[in-house]
Amino acid sequence: MNLSSRARNRLNDVARELLRQPSVEKPRGQWVNNVVAWCNQHDIDLTTRINSKTLRFDAALLAQINDVLDSARIAPLGRSLSGLTSSAQAKEGVEEDKANRESPRARRVLVSFPPQPIAGLAIEPRAIRDVDIQTLKLSAFSAMIQVENLDSFYEFSPDIASLSGYTNPLVVYRGDSHYGGGFALLADAWRKTHRPHIYAGDFDVKGVTLALDSNATHLLLPSIEWLTQNATPLHVPAEQFPYQRRLRKHLAALPAAHPLHEYLTLLLEKQRGLKQQWFGGELVCVGLV
Repeated sequence: MNLSSRARNRLNDVARELLRQPSVEKPRGQWVNNVVAWCNQHDIDLTTRINSKTLRFDAALLAQINDVLDSARIAPLGRSLSGLTSSAQAKEGVEEDKANRESPRARRVLVSFPPQPIAGLAIEPRAIRDVDIQTLKLSAFSAMIQVENLDSFYEFSPDIASLSGYTNPLVVYRGDSHYGGGFALLADAWRKTHRPHIYAGDFDVKGVTLALDSNATHLLLPSIEWLTQNATPLHVPAEQFPYQRRLRKHLAALPAAHPLHEYLTLLLEKQRGLKQQWFGGELVCVGLV
């Protein structure tokens, strides 16, 4: 059997208490009983320290526990595995704490780059890479383009007139249950660069709300004239109604001449929207704030 994560954490607490006093008694609760069973399994004699109600800890007992952990190639007390990747946990010992490890995709995002020829692989219009955000040098990109839908991300190209002023834009998938955490970290880091963050997604209440939540500075949308002709009530799902209150407050705070004013009026007052995959005409960047 292994020491439970809770038992290790509480033993770490005991170690800190022992810095101030020679011994510490703990009641025979679940984590203490886990320690007792573990010690019995590894022939650590508790006879002089244990009774029916408590277990007395001292430096000598913790040293014995650490000796067993060391011989089993398990991280010693005081060395937390929580938040480490499986690879990092492996360097600490053979024990793995899956419940508290960092997800393998916690810092990863899907990024779209210009074509990158690779021997044996046909050249595609864009090269899709799964990257660790820590490997991205943000200063190399003049803008970040966040694409909401995965199918649109795979097809997206920044080679359009409204994005021509940006050198080497960083095109990133918004994320989902697999990549959402990594993108949130990237968005926070990008915000500190004070450079444009363009949201390319659905023209609906949730899409605009997601853009606001991501601290985007612009929306990439068809012109208001095109949308007025093509947006439809069929793309205003009832489950998105709860998001409308926030956007109405955002609309009320915008100056009447703000470019976004007409878009939000079409979305909220006329109750018309459109999915990203149905966009047509020339796309334009519309300020979000």
